[in-house]
Amino acid sequence: MTIQLIFKCSNIVLFRITLIYVINIILIAMPSSLSQKLLTEFIGTFFLSLTICTAAVYGSGGDYAPFGIAATLMVMIYAGGNISGAHYNPAVTVSIYLRGACEKDEVLPYIASQVLAAVSAALVVENLLFPNEPSPGMQALGSEAVVAELLFTFALAYVILNVATTESTSDNGYYGAAIALVVLAGAITVGSISLASFNPAVTSALILSGKISFTNSWMHFAPQFAGAILATYVYKYTINN
Repeated sequence: MTIQLIFKCSNIVLFRITLIYVINIILIAMPSSLSQKLLTEFIGTFFLSLTICTAAVYGSGGDYAPFGIAATLMVMIYAGGNISGAHYNPAVTVSIYLRGACEKDEVLPYIASQVLAAVSAALVVENLLFPNEPSPGMQALGSEAVVAELLFTFALAYVILNVATTESTSDNGYYGAAIALVVLAGAITVGSISLASFNPAVTSALILSGKISFTNSWMHFAPQFAGAILATYVYKYTINN
């Protein structure tokens, strides 16, 4: 009981920190243009993580979970792409920054908004949507998970750079669908291997949900950032040549 009480109190503290961040930092302290971007990143990442935790972690989506996740990502990209670029992913933010399509001063605020949104979504799912459900079983991760996260985070960032940041494909109407389809393909292909996160913010939600242990989280974080960074340099090489 003591451990459960401590965990519940820590969840309340995390939720309050998130509310303080959203109200004081995003809505008040930041310049209006940046606050609009950060709020958009928060909303998009929140609903993406909420869908993942609900449909995949707690299993409400069953075999259709990848389709629900991809659909949520797609509509959120179309909703926020014209405001913030609709990154919804710290690894993607780093990749787009290295490509030169994101301001340096926006990188850390973007990442903070994305991670806090994902953590908030996990708390909402656990405490409000499935309050009486047992915690989901923890996924065992091995070297194959590292490979899976590296490959599909690379694919995700590479597609984003090509369809959403390249002048020759600017103003296209398919960028959201293309990005979402990468996530769908990855979830179907390697979901059973690595949980198909491809996103450090989503991984933070999975840790809080008890699906991934903190000690094994490097098997997500390291290949996700590495894959996104590698995609940037491959993209630059292919564009320049």
